[in-house]
Amino acid sequence: MITETAAPGVTASPDRADGDARNPGAHSGGGAQLLILALGFVMASLDTGIMNVAATDLRTRLGLSMSGLTWVVDGYVLAFAALLLLAGSLAKRYGARRIYLIGLAVFTAASLLGAVAPNGAVLVAARFAQGAGAALFMPSSLSLLMHAFPEPGRRAKVLGIWSAVVSTSVGLAPSIGGLLVGTLGWRSIFLVNLPIGIVGLLVTRRVVAAVPGRGSALGGSGHVLGLLALGALSYALIEGPDKGWSAPYVLAACGVAVVAATGFVLRERAARTPILPVALFADSSFTAANTVGFLFNFAFYGVLFVLGLFLQTGRGASPVTAGLQMLPAVLVLPFSNMLYARIGPRLGNRAALSGSLAFSAAGYVLLFLILTPGLPYGVLATVLAVAHIGSGVSSPALTGALMDAAGREHADIGSATLNANRQIGSLVGIAVMGAVFTGAGSGYRGAACAFALTAGALVVAAVAGRLGIRSRA
Repeated sequence: MITETAAPGVTASPDRADGDARNPGAHSGGGAQLLILALGFVMASLDTGIMNVAATDLRTRLGLSMSGLTWVVDGYVLAFAALLLLAGSLAKRYGARRIYLIGLAVFTAASLLGAVAPNGAVLVAARFAQGAGAALFMPSSLSLLMHAFPEPGRRAKVLGIWSAVVSTSVGLAPSIGGLLVGTLGWRSIFLVNLPIGIVGLLVTRRVVAAVPGRGSALGGSGHVLGLLALGALSYALIEGPDKGWSAPYVLAACGVAVVAATGFVLRERAARTPILPVALFADSSFTAANTVGFLFNFAFYGVLFVLGLFLQTGRGASPVTAGLQMLPAVLVLPFSNMLYARIGPRLGNRAALSGSLAFSAAGYVLLFLILTPGLPYGVLATVLAVAHIGSGVSSPALTGALMDAAGREHADIGSATLNANRQIGSLVGIAVMGAVFTGAGSGYRGAACAFALTAGALVVAAVAGRLGIRSRA
């Protein structure tokens, strides 16, 4: 049972979804639940950030082409994005804590497979499996957090703390990755996930209160169409720059993406149980938050991917040095997350989100204007750090705006929808910015083009947030 002594705001209800008559997390404090729910995000964030630094070493050691390397990075993102909505439906049907635990187990096992991968094909398969595991635990963790802290004021502070914990891992990831790759080799970047995953599995059942499932339909045909659309789009974006945009397979992939996406839309309109929360998309705040989420991840993860390559290929840094040089750009994130915890409740999510996105865009405009071979590293790092202060405020403000629009009733599918859009943005951003960077020569010109594209995406996101999200201050 989830008793009145559970985390603040969680009401008593039977724990039938997880098949446990007693809930061992019922008596644990909110702080313990917050930390353990952030653990899954920490593991996934570490993995993504470390991969940005390990990319060059992976490309050399396994003989990967640029498209092969992009598959290693985007294979994870593709599986993640394609399965997020299904994961949200599973959490709603069977209980968020159960799906969270299954996701952690899958991710941990896939990390072991990646560590022993003998070639690029097995490594890509491991990355797809990691993405599937992350898709299961990501929306479930947000749903569990939503139920543990239902009060809007306290939730804003918790989201700031939670984002700071996650962002700290993002900030440390490049340095950790550089040290691991430089000393122990690329396989160690997967081994680091094993102790984190095992701790998460052991502790979650003890401290996290379960939320009962509601027996909702899964909508299998819609998920298949969505997977086809995303898979075909990914193939076209990743292989297009390598094989040529007029290559038969690339054109065929574009056709499959269009047909599958059309079928998905038609299915959603006709289905009695649509996958996407159609009623929620009628809410301008929900639609705008998802639009902003796509553009934010397009810019943020696309430019981080390029930055890791640029520091090594354009400025000649080693993996260890590149990891350390990326540190200022991401270490500001936890501090700016905490800044949101202070200003978010006062300004409201709309003002905090649109203002921070515009601030970040201005930083990348400046980088585009000043980036030259003679630019000192200190100037580059300072401008990147200042720009990412805006990113650190944007992320929890975006999550808060989405949760305000979705409400507790639609927390599972709402968070899954946002995460799916954000991961699709990451997928497209990594593929597009990687193509722009290599197409412009993999040096300063390529980085400048990527910075300009980042600024443009953030400006559009700021406008979308300002116009679409209703103020709830």
